[in-house]
Amino acid sequence: MTSEELLQLVDEVRRPNAESASVEVKAARSGTPQRIYEALSALANRPGGGVILFGLDESRGFEVTGVGDAQRLQEEVSHVATADMEPALRPEFTIEDIEGKTVVAVEVTEVPHEQKPCFYKSAGLQRGAYIRVGNTNRVMTDYEVFGYVSARVQPTYDEEAVREATLDHLDQERIAQYLAGLRRARPGASYLSSSQESALRQLRVVRETDGVLRPTLAGLLTFGKFPQEFEPQLVITFLQYYGVDEGEKTPRGERFLDNRRFEGPLPDIIDAAVNAVMANVRKSSLIEGLFRRDIPEYPEEAVREAIVNAVAHRDYSPFARGSYVQVRLFADRFEVQSPGGLFGRVTEETIEHEHSTRNRVLTRLLEDLHIMENRGSGIRTMIEAMRSANLEPPRFQDRRASFWATLRSHNLLGPAAVAWLNQFSSKSLNDRQRLALVFLRQNVRITNSDYQRLNRVDSVVASRELRGLVQAGLAIQHLTRRWAYYDLVGALAPKEPHSDASGSPTDEERILQYVREHGAITNAETRSLLGQDARRVRYLLSLLQKKGLVRQEGEKRWVRYVLP
Repeated sequence: MTSEELLQLVDEVRRPNAESASVEVKAARSGTPQRIYEALSALANRPGGGVILFGLDESRGFEVTGVGDAQRLQEEVSHVATADMEPALRPEFTIEDIEGKTVVAVEVTEVPHEQKPCFYKSAGLQRGAYIRVGNTNRVMTDYEVFGYVSARVQPTYDEEAVREATLDHLDQERIAQYLAGLRRARPGASYLSSSQESALRQLRVVRETDGVLRPTLAGLLTFGKFPQEFEPQLVITFLQYYGVDEGEKTPRGERFLDNRRFEGPLPDIIDAAVNAVMANVRKSSLIEGLFRRDIPEYPEEAVREAIVNAVAHRDYSPFARGSYVQVRLFADRFEVQSPGGLFGRVTEETIEHEHSTRNRVLTRLLEDLHIMENRGSGIRTMIEAMRSANLEPPRFQDRRASFWATLRSHNLLGPAAVAWLNQFSSKSLNDRQRLALVFLRQNVRITNSDYQRLNRVDSVVASRELRGLVQAGLAIQHLTRRWAYYDLVGALAPKEPHSDASGSPTDEERILQYVREHGAITNAETRSLLGQDARRVRYLLSLLQKKGLVRQEGEKRWVRYVLP
């Protein structure tokens, strides 16, 4: 980290008076904090790593107070990082004089996925591994630790035999059709020319346990007559809400417009869930000559891929079998929540390009049935389908205990957006940059990975074109390198919260409406209202403050926001 980057980082922290998911602030005026291992572990386990800033006092509004002994601080942090952490860390230090006081930045690099979780050896793996949640560090749960450790090897839970289940619990007609299809597709496969029992063994649909052939979990879920007899929670649930949050009720006081539970073999419940979503989404009509064509709010292809991926890649370990795939439809978005975080080397940023299969047998069976491709193309299919419909790219969030895919109904190139873009007609911008401006208008900020996903370009092109928006005086860059993000210059940012092209309120408007109705709102209430992470919530609240639409009352955990 250069001195200039450190100065910028300090400025970014002090502007909204808040830490972020990637930056931890420590005063260290009286010496190295005793529990520094918590921040080291949490940032090392965080995608992209992070920075610890020593010399700012959070209790005094992030005032620069300086560190007492920079040399000793480096020695002690280095000792903890290399001798007390597993795996050992190699932090990088940057020292700068700010306002006559010494500030030290410690860059903590993310450890490789096969070495996670990084933990404090004295406390042990179960109590010494930490995870970053918003701007705080907390001890990992047993399941989160298990998720990281189990990702070091290939899981085989889908290949395990289901106790008490027998061949009688499989649908023989489905199996016969499946094997017939394979024989047509693979006429030279010798294992398909043997007996049905032998073929099913080799395909891991069944396996022998104590001299008895029993369905594997993958076989039962795919070909079972009623798999939920043995695994009641391996289902898909569907909830349709009236508004944009779970607490908003219909005029008659009902919480849900629709509430269903889909049971049966996976091919059936996937179709049922997709049909339920498509039957309930809004539709617009397009007249083509003498015919009318209905256009759904979300592309069916994207909806199907989101649900298929959730079922195929969820965690089927005993830890997670009590959880089900949840599908939720709101007025402004469609969500799919799958038990278990991302597997292997895949991250939110690399999900389009990296591919790690958690459930090898199950995904192969679904591939054979043409339900999925098992080529890592499902995510790209979702993104392309949303792009073709002029909608935002899907948003992916790995919460370690679960994985979320969200499709939003914001039409990026609706009439209002096009009219807004016309003010930049004199600027030398390409279509990708114009689309990024509309994205910024709806989402406040954009990162390099957001730009790549929005425009299907690589990181180099994204960086160059984002810099072009800055040079054109349309956007501002915050932070640098992997932590960089961009927002609109103040003159372009909407002075008042606005509704999107579909008429749905923005996050800012929802916050203001809550304040009008309840008198105030806290950070926790904002996270619950929006379903957003702590970083975005802090940014939105700070943005509303800058616009003079709310003001802050109280300090620390008693902070709340009221109308000015």
